Amino acid sequence: MEWQMRAIRGATTVSENTIEAIREAVTELLDELEQRNQLQPEEMISVTFSVTRDLDVVFPAAIARSRCGWDNVAMLDVQQMHVEGSLQRCIRFLIHAYLPTSTPINHIYLRQAASLRPDWSLPQSLQASQQAIKSKV
Repeated sequence: MEWQMRAIRGATTVSENTIEAIREAVTELLDELEQRNQLQPEEMISVTFSVTRDLDVVFPAAIARSRCGWDNVAMLDVQQMHVEGSLQRCIRFLIHAYLPTSTPINHIYLRQAASLRPDWSLPQSLQASQQAIKSKV
């Protein structure tokens, strides 16, 4: 089995800038990530979380570190570049993990963030199949 470093993207939104709302959203996002990708923390190389400037009460990485096994993953929190009119109260992640090349990647976009990349909400293998069908039409 061939392994390679792979990247997984994801995002979600929160209704308000509170620790409780952010904890709920980050937990939901990471639960979905682990479930849909069968990803284990020991396979992760690093995680970068970005948040929009309207979220400033807690670091998403602090929430992630409380999860079983996540305390050994290198994580970084950054502020997302502000672009006028962009999605507000948004938390994004970029995860690098060492995975088998045959493993399909499921990018996770929840809540209002699903509008950011609806095409990446599907497994890459399904995307490739859909693209092949489109190219034949």
